[in-house]
Amino acid sequence: MYESKNPYRPNHLFKMHERCSSCGLKYKMEPSFFYGSMYVSYGVGIAFAVAAFVISNLIMGASLIKSFLAIVATLVVFMPVIIRLSRNIWINVFVRYDAGAAKGDLDSISS
Repeated sequence: MYESKNPYRPNHLFKMHERCSSCGLKYKMEPSFFYGSMYVSYGVGIAFAVAAFVISNLIMGASLIKSFLAIVATLVVFMPVIIRLSRNIWINVFVRYDAGAAKGDLDSISS
């Protein structure tokens, strides 16, 4: 899906192949298709923030200020992962996985 598997390469964070190498699915179905992934990114970011708070405050017993700093650090460090995860979730909302398409079975694509 992505040109570079490493999400921590800033110049290649959003670069995607035009089509899937297995089934030929066009990833960018319309010019602004992945704008909707920003909404998913918000939810995924909240999940990461809650996890950082639970680990820092409830498990490690850090103060609220230190927990806040842990949340900010977590969101900054995991931002590329959150972006790519959100894009993957967004495309999976609209495109159903078809194992037959990956094998080249054209009958399963048309039905």
